[in-house]
Amino acid sequence: MFDKLTERLQGVIENLRGRGRLTEENIGDTLRQVRMALLEADVALPVVKTFIEAIRGKVVGQEIEKSLTPGQSLVRIIHEELIALMGAGVRPINLRAQPPVVILLAGLQGAGKTTSAAKLAKWLKENEKKRVLLASTDVYRPAAILQLERLAQQLDVGFYPSDPKKPALTLAREALEEARRSLYDVLIVDTAGRLHVDDDMMVEIREISAAVNPTETLFVVDSMAGQDAVNAARAFGSALTLTGVVLTKTDGDARGGAALSVRQITGQPILFMGTGEKTEALEPFRAEQVASRILGMGDVLALVENVTRNVDREQAEKLARKLKKGKDFDLEDLHDQLQQVEKMGGVSALMDKLPAHLVAKAGAMNPAGNEKEIKRQVAIIRSMTPKERRFPKSIDASRKRRIAAGSGVHVSEINKLLKNYLQMQKVMKTMSKAGGLGKMLRAFGGRLPGM
Repeated sequence: MFDKLTERLQGVIENLRGRGRLTEENIGDTLRQVRMALLEADVALPVVKTFIEAIRGKVVGQEIEKSLTPGQSLVRIIHEELIALMGAGVRPINLRAQPPVVILLAGLQGAGKTTSAAKLAKWLKENEKKRVLLASTDVYRPAAILQLERLAQQLDVGFYPSDPKKPALTLAREALEEARRSLYDVLIVDTAGRLHVDDDMMVEIREISAAVNPTETLFVVDSMAGQDAVNAARAFGSALTLTGVVLTKTDGDARGGAALSVRQITGQPILFMGTGEKTEALEPFRAEQVASRILGMGDVLALVENVTRNVDREQAEKLARKLKKGKDFDLEDLHDQLQQVEKMGGVSALMDKLPAHLVAKAGAMNPAGNEKEIKRQVAIIRSMTPKERRFPKSIDASRKRRIAAGSGVHVSEINKLLKNYLQMQKVMKTMSKAGGLGKMLRAFGGRLPGM
């Protein structure tokens, strides 16, 4: 997310190197470049104008701290204004109401409402320890009801069996009665979307809102929708009493304009952002961390939370004990490590949260290529017998041919995997000794072998 905007803003800051101070003259061109960067990122024009004027008011004529260069000073100011633009009023989701707390999701078709409903249910179950009931009122798209039902089963949360032959308003009322009767803490109501805003849709969703009296009415918006997101935000904002925004598909958007626009257009805070297709790929929106990512500073806090949430601690401790006893790191262990990376969203998800200068040090790393490489290596290891995984030295030429045929790759890929494995084995031996982490980083120049 924000890749293009980050790249442009870093270029703007680089142009300020060597300047003694920020003045009306030299800041004019810089602000024009910032304005173009924002417009190219699909940020709404009124938002751009307000943002640029706020920066201009802070920059021109101010005394720069002696410890800061003009570029650093501008970064600090832009960072502050980005936080102010996206973060005003940001708060936790409101669960302080008489149960069941009703959360109503609204938005255009394809924005990701159904998936977001499931992600939110999982987040509330795991982080807030709530009993959640999911309900769909999308009688126009029975596949949406079926999709939500399957997601509910997968997540082991409640689901109200919606009958598409009934009116949407009736389904909403029945779901609320079921939530009260079965003592659910939270009811999440997924509503029908349309390809464009129309009067019938707005009348229906207003009636549903009046019937269930939601504590939270969240506008779900596709971050890749650009100016369409802005137009939809205005329409829904005038039809409903919105209380917050869920920004979806942020992992696929290199521009990020919707994130900078939708807060000001709706007047409501962004509460969550979807960062991938998996049900765990939902993060509470933190303006300060997102602003840091836009400016290439990374989001180390989100990275740490991702690792903490997805890494199997028991498995990691088991591996540590094994290495401490002097036992070898085998292919079964490598398989587990590769799966941990996949659980955290893959290499690209991890790199997206690292500061730009660290990503640059990684050289011409291709995240997409690494995702495929990880999947290929997992497939190869799964084509081995348990004995071959535990004793890789037993894999001779005939075994390599069998494994290659089983995993659909060439024998050269088996050799490549085994070479990478031997490197990892050396790394693990080094790490198991005192002071080994520093030695490992120096040995591999900060890169993991095989990546």
